[in-house]
Amino acid sequence: MSTTPGLRAGPVPAGPGPGPGPAVPVPAGPGPRRTEDGAPGHGLEGLGAGTLGWIGRHLDHFDPFAPARGAVRTPDPGGAHRPAKAALELALLTHCWTRLDPGDDPRRAAATVRVRAIWQHPGFPRLLTAEPRGATQYRLACAALAPAGTEDAPFRAALARLTAADLAPAGRSPYQRLELRYYADKAGVAHAVESYPELARRNVLVTLPATALARARRRDVQSAQDAQNAQGITTPRPDEPPVTVPEAYALTHSAFYLSDFARTGPGLPDGAVADAAALTGRLLDHCVRHDWWDLAAELVMTQVCLGLDPTGTPEGTAALACLARAQRPDGSIPGRSAATRASTADPAAEYFAKAYHTTLVTALMTLLLGTGRTP
Repeated sequence: MSTTPGLRAGPVPAGPGPGPGPAVPVPAGPGPRRTEDGAPGHGLEGLGAGTLGWIGRHLDHFDPFAPARGAVRTPDPGGAHRPAKAALELALLTHCWTRLDPGDDPRRAAATVRVRAIWQHPGFPRLLTAEPRGATQYRLACAALAPAGTEDAPFRAALARLTAADLAPAGRSPYQRLELRYYADKAGVAHAVESYPELARRNVLVTLPATALARARRRDVQSAQDAQNAQGITTPRPDEPPVTVPEAYALTHSAFYLSDFARTGPGLPDGAVADAAALTGRLLDHCVRHDWWDLAAELVMTQVCLGLDPTGTPEGTAALACLARAQRPDGSIPGRSAATRASTADPAAEYFAKAYHTTLVTALMTLLLGTGRTP
């Protein structure tokens, strides 16, 4: 999943563990809501205003073609595709933001102008294809998320070079076929992937809850055997997540794609929504205990995509409070987890590289929840 164009960027945390175009002024906005001691407020309003404000003040950092003066380039430790990844994520935010809030929001206008300038740059296709494993998905996502005014942009030629082999479902997992279909459909590219109902029946949202329960039962049996072998002397069980971290991200992204980021129902078989929601809740509990901020934000979005109101569930409200506690005074969420957080002493480029993804995911989460939009 580290090379796909969804919300994730870079490796999964092991656990706590021509010019840029015309400038559009970005209002500073109110910033995160503050308590009396100056800490970020614990409300959705503070999360939304803070994260969207931070993104607006750092648009140059998302732009791989920003002028050298005043621009801070993002380090590229994971491959040449990383600058394209940040730009694609910004495009996903503006794409969803426009659908959710079609009003005249100057913050969204500024971000959209920046995305349009990147999409029109003749060097962007090279970034899309720099990492061969992700080239197909990157080109599809670029076309799917392209803002108005880029119909004749250079990236279209790269899209035209996709072959039947690039779009073949053979050899891809059900999740990978879902991702391929989602972006190909939005890009208007023909493919041979099966229908969404068929993809839903095989998806991890349907299969993973039973797998997680079976694993939990095996762990319980193993713990009982260990206690018996130790003559009643027990040691604390490791606090393991219900599923692996890569599986958890496949779960969240599946919910995004099947529901088109909460625009429709996910179309799961009867009973599957309840099971997926229960697993999502258990994962959220684990994320809160371990301050896994990025996955927590994605799981809150998953609840929305499954038709739940996270503000009305205990695990959802706990996750929102966890994210609010993590938010810095400048509005950013400083990393994927407490264990991997950026320091305010880090150089600006390094701080951005660690913070931008979770900050953007949290901003999108607040938009899905109806906050962070123009009043």
